[in-house]
Amino acid sequence: MDDYIKNLKKILFANNCNFVRYGKGDYDIWYSPIKNCEISVDRKIKSQHTANQILKDAGIKYNF
Repeated sequence: MDDYIKNLKKILFANNCNFVRYGKGDYDIWYSPIKNCEISVDRKIKSQHTANQILKDAGIKYNF
């Protein structure tokens, strides 16, 4: 299984997204300056589709 969360965080940081706070359960809240909004990021991403959707929500054009 690929480690999507590790690579996802690198991509988020590279695109100037910032960690805001820990959310409920296994989620973190991140801020995306590209879309000027907060996004939820699961700490245990097991699916390529989930990782791609988080990037899309953040406004980042990248696919795993």
